Formats: sequence, C-alpha cells, structure tokens
Amino acid sequence: MNWTDLNLMPAMPEIVLLSALGIVLLVDLWTSDKNRYITHVLSLIALVAAAAAQWLVWVPQSVSTFSGMYIADGMSQLSKMVMYAATFALFVYAKPYNRARDMFNGEFYTLTLFALSGMSVMVSAGHFLTAYIGLELLSLSLYAMIALRRDSADAAEAALKYFVLGALASGLLLYGISMVYGATGSLEFASVLANAYDGQANTWLLKLGLVFIVVAVAFKLGAVPFHMWVPDVYQGAPTSVAAFVGTVPKIAAVVFAFRILVTGLGTTVNDWTPMLAILAVASLLVGNLAAIMQSNIKRMLAYSTVSHMGFILLAFMAGAIGFTAGLYYAIAYVVMGLVGFGVLMLLSNEAFECEEISDLAGLNQRHAWYAFLMLLAMFSMAGIPPLMGFYAKFAVIKALLSQGFVWISVFAVVMSLIGAFYYLRVVKVMYFDKATHEQGIGSNTVAKVVLSVNALLLLLWGVMPQSVMEWCLRALENTL
Repeated sequence: MNWTDLNLMPAMPEIVLLSALGIVLLVDLWTSDKNRYITHVLSLIALVAAAAAQWLVWVPQSVSTFSGMYIADGMSQLSKMVMYAATFALFVYAKPYNRARDMFNGEFYTLTLFALSGMSVMVSAGHFLTAYIGLELLSLSLYAMIALRRDSADAAEAALKYFVLGALASGLLLYGISMVYGATGSLEFASVLANAYDGQANTWLLKLGLVFIVVAVAFKLGAVPFHMWVPDVYQGAPTSVAAFVGTVPKIAAVVFAFRILVTGLGTTVNDWTPMLAILAVASLLVGNLAAIMQSNIKRMLAYSTVSHMGFILLAFMAGAIGFTAGLYYAIAYVVMGLVGFGVLMLLSNEAFECEEISDLAGLNQRHAWYAFLMLLAMFSMAGIPPLMGFYAKFAVIKALLSQGFVWISVFAVVMSLIGAFYYLRVVKVMYFDKATHEQGIGSNTVAKVVLSVNALLLLLWGVMPQSVMEWCLRALENTL
C-alpha cells in the first residue's frame, strides 16, 4: 500500500473526531474553571461534526481501506451514529451533575471523546489488530474516567478492579488472536474466514483461540461469570461516568462481537453457539436474581445490564434474523439506560446523591414529570408494551423460536417476568411511598428537554418499531 492508493474518505468520521479532540484538548488547557462551559460546547460541536462527517461519507455498500484493516458498512455506520447521538445526550445530562460534583473539567470530555474514538475504530475493524487497538483505546479511557473523583475511595476501588480484570481480558483476547493467526496464517477477518472455509486452517487451534476470544467478548459485554466488575463500577463511579460506561460501549461491544464471531470466525458457528447459550442463560439467571436483592439503584441497574446482555447473546444464536434483533436490542438498551441514568443525574445536587431506591420515594408528589420519565425507562426495561424494550425482547424471542430454540425462549420469558419485579418496585416506590426527605430538583431546562425527547422515543419506537428495525435490517444487509 502507498499513499496514492490510500482512500481516507471512509475513515473521515474518525479523522474529524480526532482533529476536534485535539482542538478540545488545546482549548481546555488555556481555559479557566469559570469558562469551562467552552470545553462543554466544543465537545458537543465535535460530536455534531463527527456525525455530519459520517452522514456525508455514508455508503450504501461495504467499503474497505487501509489494506482491509478498516471497513465502512451498514453496521458500522449505524452504530457510530447511535454512539454519537447517545454521547451528545449524555454530555447534556451530565453538565449540571458534574458542575455540582466539581467534575466539570476537561478530563471528563476528552476521556469520553477518546473512548468514543476507540469505539469507532472497534466497530469499523476489518482486522483483529485494529479491533484490539480500538478496544484498548476504549478501555484505557474508561479506567481513567472511573477514577475521576480522586477523593472517592469507592471510585478508586472500582477503577482498580476494572483495570485488573480488563487487563486480564485483554491478555486473553490477545492470546486468542495469536492462536487464530497460528491456525489460519492471517489476522484479517475475511482471510481468516476464507482460509477456514478452504480447509487450510488448523481446526483445533482455531477452536482453542475461539474459547479465549469468547471469554474476552463476554467480559466486555459484562456477561456471567465475567461480570464481577459491573456492579462495582456502576456503584463506585460517579453517575455521569456510570451512565457512559453502562450504555454507549455496549453498542460497540455488540458490533465488535459480530465482527469477530460472524465475519471472522463464521466457520466455527457450531462451536461458539453453545458457548454463548451457556453465558446467556447464566447472565439471565444471575442478573435477574441478584438485581432483586439490591437497595442501591445503580447496583440494581448493573445487574439488570447483565441480564440484558444475556438477551443480546441469545440473539447471536439465531442467525441473520437474530443479529438484526440483537442490534435493535442494543440500541433499545442504550436509549433506556440513558433515560434511567439521566433522571438520577438531574435529581442529584450539591448536597444530595440520588443512588438508593429509597431516594426516589414520593418522586411523583415532588416532580411528576421526572417520575413519569423514570416509569417509561423502568417499564421499557421490564419489557412492558407498548415500549421499545418490549419489542426488543419480542424480536429476540421470535428469532430464537424460528431457529427451534424453544426451551431457551421459555426460559428467557420466565426470566423477564422475574425481572419485571424489581423494575416495578422502583415504580411503586416513586408513586406510592412517602418521601423520606426533601430535596431540591435542578432546573436545567436544556437537560430536561433532551431527557424528555429521549424518554418519549422509547414510546414512539415501541409503538412504531419498524423504522428502527428497518435501519438494523438494512445495516446488516450492507454488512453481510
């Protein structure tokens, strides 16, 4: 490859994002604390510019560049747009919270944008090393973000635990990748697939590498038994950071898993399907049962995330229909998670941190609109129609049934019913319990408007899921 053959256009969103990130870093260096809103505005502009660049270079079919290491296709383009939009919403929600916690500084914005760059590379990877580099850029940014509150022992403990376990998962992934290279003689997804199809690969070595790779993917998704970091990170990290860790990277992890397992190791589908089935069943069981016992709402949301990841892993078992349902579920989860965490952030102020379920007692009497938005998020997560979460679960179960996985579908439905209990408990506390304390509620109008739009999308896309499902279907068609 030489410079004249290099086509940079497909990678324009990442180039724009990194260039904007450089500007944000430099401007923040010379900005005083009282003018820190400049960093906030520039970060929002950076996201809009990256989304605009993605829109302008949108291609209807798969395009690869950098010698096949970077791919622009339907799945990468859709997931990037969702990630940019979700991060934009998160910045808006986090501003009043971070200001109250003395976290309204450049580190939060620059680390988030670095993590976003890593995710963009992950979803567009056409090569194992590109995927690994994207994953490491994301992980290193998250380690630092979780420990942003230097005075918090919980945050430091959460960051340390995530760092140790994350480093272990990265090591296992690298070990798995080296075995795949040993088995097939290539690290490019298309070549690995072709060599395995032609019978040129060492089958046993490939399967052994697959085991390590599946473990690393399960860790990044937060699936049982590799979920140990999830509750501690959600509880220990500041709510603005937990909101980011718990939503946007999940999209990237789902596409990352798709790239590796389907476009790279598609020949071993009969080997990784039972692995994912075991992980999914364990995640649904442990996630839902552990969530029932939680009194801290962030910890409850952590265990609910584990159960949601179980649903996404189930989707991977159901072939092409399942991949579409899995992508739809990931988008639905991001929208639901942002609403839940957004309400918690807007209810917190300088003197009060809203993180216990009891802190929401009597919210309907104090602020009926926030109570309604939280109700939409909880009902959607529980899978109650006509909200987006219901259709997401329905699509996954429908895909499983079409492939003959009857017993697993029945198990998933039973686990959803158990899960409904702890979500409805939050609604009961908000609407029927008396307030245990009085606390003021922030009046950030912009955040309130964006949060309202975000929550109402759950209702709109639940009533009319065809539009988002169509996006996912088209994205998959342009990928496979």
